[in-house]
Amino acid sequence: MDSRVALQPAYVLHSQPFQNTSLLVDFFTMDYGRVRAVAKGARSAKSKHRSLLQLFQPLLVSLSGRGELKTLTGLESSLGALRLEGQRLFSGMYINELLARLLMNHVEHKQLYLAYQDTIAALQGDSAIQLLLRQFELCLLSELGYGINLDSDCHTHEPIDVERSYRFTPDIGFQVLADDGQHNSSKAYLGSHIVSLREHDLTDNEVVKAAKRLLRTALAAHLGGKPLHSRSLFAK
Repeated sequence: MDSRVALQPAYVLHSQPFQNTSLLVDFFTMDYGRVRAVAKGARSAKSKHRSLLQLFQPLLVSLSGRGELKTLTGLESSLGALRLEGQRLFSGMYINELLARLLMNHVEHKQLYLAYQDTIAALQGDSAIQLLLRQFELCLLSELGYGINLDSDCHTHEPIDVERSYRFTPDIGFQVLADDGQHNSSKAYLGSHIVSLREHDLTDNEVVKAAKRLLRTALAAHLGGKPLHSRSLFAK
């Protein structure tokens, strides 16, 4: 990453107090991925940056510094923050936490950035939340190199059969289960549900449940044992 970056499109993923009046901010930028920077004096009532450093606010940030930790030198925005409420707000916070936890510093993910931007904008409307989240999770895993093959059995390479049941192993894929009653296992996935997720059809509640379980399992392999705080915000 360059030692000086000017007017880089970005969003705030997370911020926390730093020293007396500053903030330590994790930005998701278009060209540099996740970048951590110090916003000096941003907690001061007189700070010109204070009102802009909020979640879901489209920003143009200027940064300087040669090390991993940058200094925020400029901040602009011509647009207001996206207004998310209730479950849609929690969903946005969940996506932010995923990115803050899983992205490496200073690694470009331009397509993921655009997907994030589209997802946050869609959450402001009336699009189905579960579909938006599952689509983003699939995109995130793919961008990180852990994409889920929803097309075929990882061992036989045969297409997913809507009449069969499958076992899922993170970072490996689906393997068809033998016809010995294992299809009743709570860890099994119906081929029809896998195909529905592949086609982005989450109109059936059972497909919604299976997709959520699948993506949670896939993401857990990379989140370690530390739970996501944002998940506790969702209604059970």
